[in-house]
Amino acid sequence: MTRRPLVRVVAVLAIGAAVQACSIPSWVPLIGKDKTPPGVATDAPPARLAVNTERLPDSQAVMDRVICVVNNDAITLYELDEAEAHYLHETKQSSMTEDARRALRTRLLDTIIENRIQLQQAEREKITVEDSEVQDQLNDIMKKINAQNVAQFEDALKQQGLTIDSIKRRIREQILVQRLTRRKVTLRISVTEQEIDAYFAANREKLETGLTFEARHILFAVPPNAGDESWEAARRKAEQVAAQLTEGQDFATLARTYSDDPSGKDGGSLGTLKRGELTPDIEQTILRLKPGESSPPTRSPMGYHLFHLDSQETLSGDALTQARSQIRDILYREKYEARLREWIADIKQRAIIDIRL
Repeated sequence: MTRRPLVRVVAVLAIGAAVQACSIPSWVPLIGKDKTPPGVATDAPPARLAVNTERLPDSQAVMDRVICVVNNDAITLYELDEAEAHYLHETKQSSMTEDARRALRTRLLDTIIENRIQLQQAEREKITVEDSEVQDQLNDIMKKINAQNVAQFEDALKQQGLTIDSIKRRIREQILVQRLTRRKVTLRISVTEQEIDAYFAANREKLETGLTFEARHILFAVPPNAGDESWEAARRKAEQVAAQLTEGQDFATLARTYSDDPSGKDGGSLGTLKRGELTPDIEQTILRLKPGESSPPTRSPMGYHLFHLDSQETLSGDALTQARSQIRDILYREKYEARLREWIADIKQRAIIDIRL
């Protein structure tokens, strides 16, 4: 295939991005995905992939130089440079230090190697892609770049040194990897209801962040710098009012009578609150109550309080269903990523990789 200067390749990266986005979840690793995806075995030792990043003369021979052989499949310097150009364009980076560039090219080469191994595995397992499937995605790309017809699309590609055949090849490879990954990873993981229950119990507080509650309080204030006698008097008063609550007295009525806080005139109402608006110790005291319950005397820097929980929004009904669905997605993704890393590390370990940089 005729090689073109990289400066022209960069200009058509919008087309490359459109290819990558066709009908595939953003977190599923695919060929040409330059940002580190869940599928990249980042834990693999990178030492053997040391890359010489000195700029080389722009000649056909140099661009076609073989820099790595994966089993019997060659990877050229052109492919690595193209991957770097894609990455810099997508991340909008115009410059970087030599050390950073060296690290980037090492990672990109590792990703290319892993993609090549997956394609080889797909071929061994006789996974195929129909021409009609490739054409469907090619049509989607044409729409995304506003090409009105094939001739206009070909002209846009030609101006950038690309061809429809090269785009079709990229689409076909992505579908192959997607199908191989489904067979080796996706179909081998599942999330049980018991796992969802355990996650929900361990992370309930986080899941309930943003839910609201309505509460009241009665404050028995202690003046700043007051002595022990004032604190003791406030405590005894709080206990006396708490006893009245135990006997069935109305909290709002007692708040209007005894509270030293301005909210007393409103029956001690603190209004509708979101979790995190009160200090953690006070919020925990309130949320330990059931709706309609009142707390025992609770000390704070202001004095003693009695708290009452009027109502509390909980994860139930549609909210609970949605939360469990989100948990399932989280657990599935964790399992997917772990299984994918394990699988890629395994097939990579069994491959013969010859770095020639």
